[in-house]
Amino acid sequence: MKKAVLATEDGNVFEGRAVGAEGESTGELVFNTSMTGYQEILTDPSYAGQIVTMTYTQIGNYGCNEEDVESRKPFVAGFVMRECCLEPSNFRATMSLPEYLRKHNVVAIDGVDTRRITTHLRTKGAMKSIISTIDFDHDSLIRKAKASPDMAGSDWVKHVSVREAYDYAPPSEKKYKVVAMDYGIKLNILRLLREAGCDVSVLPATAGPEEVLKYHPDGVFLSNGPGDPAALPYIYPVVQALIEKRIPIFGICLGHQILGHALGGTTYKLKFGHRGGNQPVMQNAPGRVEITAQNHGFAVDSDSLDHSKIRVSHTHLNDKTVSGMEHKELPIFSVQYHPEASPGPHDSRYLFAKFTQMMDENKAKQPR
Repeated sequence: MKKAVLATEDGNVFEGRAVGAEGESTGELVFNTSMTGYQEILTDPSYAGQIVTMTYTQIGNYGCNEEDVESRKPFVAGFVMRECCLEPSNFRATMSLPEYLRKHNVVAIDGVDTRRITTHLRTKGAMKSIISTIDFDHDSLIRKAKASPDMAGSDWVKHVSVREAYDYAPPSEKKYKVVAMDYGIKLNILRLLREAGCDVSVLPATAGPEEVLKYHPDGVFLSNGPGDPAALPYIYPVVQALIEKRIPIFGICLGHQILGHALGGTTYKLKFGHRGGNQPVMQNAPGRVEITAQNHGFAVDSDSLDHSKIRVSHTHLNDKTVSGMEHKELPIFSVQYHPEASPGPHDSRYLFAKFTQMMDENKAKQPR
């Protein structure tokens, strides 16, 4: 295996082993605390523009296949591990993690102190970084990291969204017509909507309200996605037009943040974000705690919301940030986490049932 170097904008350099594609890649360095699910993480479009450090010490033990993916390809800018398994043991594996990384041109490094990296990011915050297998000059790499784009102010949605609308595989019994706005949608969201009886049409992020309405949807889903929600002014008017039509709306992650903007609120960048499968969230009304999967670096500012109309429904227990909200009068709700990810428990699956119930109630109000 060849040498690889990871460098951060503030001058930290980590030398290790190249376990992915050759070349170099820049991105915002973040960490994920999940013990498993590395292939789902690699293929989550919400990680576009980011270099992901896994805090668990051994990654790749069960290999990779072409089934356990969340999108059409990996979108991470780079991958960092303490130890990458070169010889996986799993009857479903069709290739090793290094083979998968090379196949999809993902630059990766292992043999580095991921505990030190994580501690540094928790102290200093997520930062611009670079992984290289071709340039080993420390000063050169630090300059490249500093010169790379900031995540704040960056629109990555257009990079990951589909270009053309398509229909997802319909359920055997079509109970609801749903339009899903693709800001970087994960496949398991579409699977769970299908299981709930939703006939789903997926539209690109640039679709206007008239394109959405021509499907006569019973509900609209706003998906997860990457980048800064404040950098998407072309999307807010679309969501506002759907709100005015009183169409039931369910938002997840970036969709939650976009909904916050559309409802007159603002978002801000977190120091190092929430990424992992063990994030504790309080469902405020019944006082129930959910263990959730999360992947976001921005949050909705509670003080910017009109609390006469919007209720904060969920709160992250680690830092008290907004993890969910719902409109008091309109059929609209959203969460900051990923109920489709199921990191062991299925604590949050009820949200899909809540969406279908909302569509049922809204249809019952329509004149016959």
